[in-house]
Amino acid sequence: MTTKTFAELDLSPKVVAAVEAAGYTDPTPIQAEAIPVAVSGRDVLGIAQTGTGKTASFTLPMISRLETGRARARMPRSLILAPTRELAAQVAQSFEKYGVNHKLTVALLIGGVSMDEQTKKLDRGVDVLIATPGRLIDHFQRGRVMLMGVEILVIDEADRMLDMGFIPDIEKICKLLPPKRQTLFFSATMPPEITRLVAQFLRDPVRIEVAKPATTARTITQRFRYCEDGEDWAKREALRELMRAEDVRNAIVFCNRKRDVAILLKSLTKHGFNAGALHGDMDQKARTDTLDKFRSGEITFLAASDVAARGLDIPDVSHIFNFDLPWQSDDYVHRIGRTGRAGRQGSATSLVTFEDLKLLKQIEDMTGDGTVWIGDPPSDQDIEDSKSKKRRRSSRGGGASAGRGDDRRPASRGGRSRTRAQPEGEKPRNETERADQPKSEPMLTVSVAEPGAEQPHVPLDEAFAAAEPRSAPRNRRERGGGRQRDARGERQPRESRRDDQQDRPARGRETTEVQPASASRGDDRANRRGRGDRNQERGQAGGKSAFGAQDQIPDFLRRPVKRKPESKSEPQTADN
Repeated sequence: MTTKTFAELDLSPKVVAAVEAAGYTDPTPIQAEAIPVAVSGRDVLGIAQTGTGKTASFTLPMISRLETGRARARMPRSLILAPTRELAAQVAQSFEKYGVNHKLTVALLIGGVSMDEQTKKLDRGVDVLIATPGRLIDHFQRGRVMLMGVEILVIDEADRMLDMGFIPDIEKICKLLPPKRQTLFFSATMPPEITRLVAQFLRDPVRIEVAKPATTARTITQRFRYCEDGEDWAKREALRELMRAEDVRNAIVFCNRKRDVAILLKSLTKHGFNAGALHGDMDQKARTDTLDKFRSGEITFLAASDVAARGLDIPDVSHIFNFDLPWQSDDYVHRIGRTGRAGRQGSATSLVTFEDLKLLKQIEDMTGDGTVWIGDPPSDQDIEDSKSKKRRRSSRGGGASAGRGDDRRPASRGGRSRTRAQPEGEKPRNETERADQPKSEPMLTVSVAEPGAEQPHVPLDEAFAAAEPRSAPRNRRERGGGRQRDARGERQPRESRRDDQQDRPARGRETTEVQPASASRGDDRANRRGRGDRNQERGQAGGKSAFGAQDQIPDFLRRPVKRKPESKSEPQTADN
């Protein structure tokens, strides 16, 4: 279908006016073919390379169809699923731009932000719900959103959903939606798993394919730089040479690992480049601020992981640098698709090591483009060795230089091996160290007699005399705070004990003699160790009763009471 303007795509007048106000006049090929079908209510399977305007292909017809109707609390009328937070936020911005003449309510459910504000929007009712799969399932399990009122479902960047492992979540969400709905499915590639998903959840879709899957835009100049030394510090040096040699207005530098993004940012900043970082471990506020600074030109170079490879609409990116070739050839197309958008010219330069030659061959087979080298290309022997999975050296030594932010050249290329062969006759290091250490004293052995064996009888007095004196008394009674007795073992009167304590010049250790069993309850209580005994001793030391202060006893209890003498009985013990 060939059209000239957006007015010929069956859009409502309000939507056409908003598009013209945004500065767009001619639709892209995917927009020209997908918008009329989507406005009619049929399912759409859109396949197009990145940067061709797929977002507007479903936002414009959705706004036209949602002009009539009213949203209900916690029951959104339409649902858009995006793989990353940045792409979901970008879709929300598209609705704000194209829905300026409408009063549609839009809610954005992504991680990294407060769930309370999202819940408040859902309670008021939303026309368009834009979400990442994980956060949407979280809200649904908490009972904060119901999906039985969804009329339009959009799955954007479906192949990226597959790469990130979201396909089970997509299947779960689709089963919660009403069967009578419109589904718009967009993807840059069509792997078998995506084809199965399309056959399961789309009803007689119209397939719209405006370009060969996984092809790059012809406005992008692709070049490769071979790094014979595959060390990370050598790759960073080569990257800086390329960045200084070309007229780079702004650029995104892609790495495979998040830790490499942080190391590269430190290196670029040290060498005077105005750079920022973007990866999945950053919180949402930092990621949003970094993207805003990059769009406004405050940051010139953006070191990023593949979180920035899909769907981000940064229209004026002049260069793309691949510090690492992606492990999946499809990701190469998405990475370099950040430049050369909307017919603009762009440049993509990739660093290739010996270990990356096999990945490069997969990229060439997928895109069908030739390889243009900057500098010396790899030798034929290197290419043959890469096919046979041979390595030129035993170790890259990347572990030693991966953590370097100063790009200093290591002392040795291969790094020091963790294990080394022991010379014949030489003891291992740990055994030598153990041999040089002095031997410890033999452990004290305590023999315990077996049960039932006859033990020698030792008199108690001799045992006490043979025992060595202790360095310090262990209880209050040994320190002199217990009950005092005379030489016969009889308890002294209370008055005499007080006088004895007052006249004593200092507390000292007295000779302890073996005393016979006491015949009174008081002596038994004195021999007992516990809280009651300590309270009684504290009371005696202060001149008060063991059971309370004297001033708290009523007067009638202080009067002497004549009691009959108690008869002698068996001494009481703790068991009685």
